[in-house]
Amino acid sequence: MNKQYKKADVVIIGGGVFGCAIAYYYTRNNPGQKVIVLDRNELCNAATSHAAALVTKIRAKKPFIPLSLETYQVVAEMEKILGESMDMKFSGVIHLAASEARLAELKELMEIAAEFNQPAHYISPEEAHKMSPWLKTDEALSIGYMPDEAYCDPYLLGTFFSRCAKLQGAEFIQGLEALNLIMDGNDILGVHTKEGDIIAGTTIVASGAWAPKFAREAGVSLPMAPTRSQYWITEKNNIFPVNSPIVLLPDAQAYARPEGGSLLFGIRERNSLSVSADLIPSNVNDFSFSPDKGVQDLSEVIDRLARFFPKVYDIGMKYYVAGFSGYTPDNNLSMGVAPGVNHLLMATGCVGAGISVSGGVGLAFAELAAGKANPYDFSAFDLQRFGEVDPFSPEWLERCARARSTKVSG
Repeated sequence: MNKQYKKADVVIIGGGVFGCAIAYYYTRNNPGQKVIVLDRNELCNAATSHAAALVTKIRAKKPFIPLSLETYQVVAEMEKILGESMDMKFSGVIHLAASEARLAELKELMEIAAEFNQPAHYISPEEAHKMSPWLKTDEALSIGYMPDEAYCDPYLLGTFFSRCAKLQGAEFIQGLEALNLIMDGNDILGVHTKEGDIIAGTTIVASGAWAPKFAREAGVSLPMAPTRSQYWITEKNNIFPVNSPIVLLPDAQAYARPEGGSLLFGIRERNSLSVSADLIPSNVNDFSFSPDKGVQDLSEVIDRLARFFPKVYDIGMKYYVAGFSGYTPDNNLSMGVAPGVNHLLMATGCVGAGISVSGGVGLAFAELAAGKANPYDFSAFDLQRFGEVDPFSPEWLERCARARSTKVSG
């Protein structure tokens, strides 16, 4: 063992929204306990800051919903602590169904909303177009509206978590890399850094795209793959009201939301890109996600979007944003207690929903780290549900990429 640099009850590898959320809940629920968050770059600088940040609560995958509901609660809690607003945009969500298959899914979604006591009702095509003037509703068979859904600034959410955690005693160390895990047989004792060892009772891996590498050190096959998520932001236009709703278009495999007088939209490309964690640089901003800024990917599927957004051909694109999400073949999160080792937790596999579920994920891992029961049902997210996998193999990467390409909603 090298020289001891620091000692803590919990050390968290990764200062993105998950790592910061865990630190917040752990320090809130365990006053006097020591938690250290390590990030080799800056907090919330990778996947978090590149997220489209739809904080949608009602989804077809019901295990996500309690996690997202907690996010809404904790935002209000942190605003009180800091005495400032996070400026969540409670714009609501329009779900447009334009096929029989999507019609059945929308009906189920509306029933789920009722089950979780969330407001939802059907609106006419004319009402939907009035709320979102860019939206062509001629083909709609049914349109649902959920008025309490929101989106946010993802970086701001992450920094709210970190600022509140600091006030509660958490220590954040930026610019210091967790080189590898400290192991004694099946026990994880902390992490090595260039400054020395950080010894901790529990180690939590919340390092996003790089998580499979830490898992491999512990002999754990982490069932997820770093998969590109990408979206575009249009030029400003008066057909994009700043207060218009999020729009989900499952028949186009697309989503959109307002962005300061522009439209931010994403659409699932035909060939998503999954990359081995071994090939991702230490600063994700140095990775070339798409040399042509997604132009080829967009051109191959733009006709699907144009059914509902015909002006997409005429309005210029101002920004292209891409980052990594941890995808799985079943589009469920992959997280929980690492099997076969002690004192290691994996807060990973966000499947594009990391911002929305961050509150629940933070609470769950804070409780697990404190030796308490997980307040949520994580059975759908079990790390062993796919059996033995090689998360670095081309076959596995392709399975995860295909899952994103075929994803319809959520």
